[in-house]
Amino acid sequence: MGTAPLEATVVEFDREVGLGVVVTDDGERLGFHSTAIADGSRDIAVGSRVLIGLAAAHAGTVEASPVTPVPGT
Repeated sequence: MGTAPLEATVVEFDREVGLGVVVTDDGERLGFHSTAIADGSRDIAVGSRVLIGLAAAHAGTVEASPVTPVPGT
């Protein structure tokens, strides 16, 4: 969607289904899939600080992709 990365925090992540939720510093909640985790790990800890991009999702919604962990958080 062509925007600069946003800062966010992972607030939910279900390893079994590979789905999570981030909250941006502006308070927006966005879902993401484990395949969007940029380091390829498919796993991320709740509380992790991340940089996110925005991507079109199903039914006209927006999701976080990519989700890039910020080192040291």
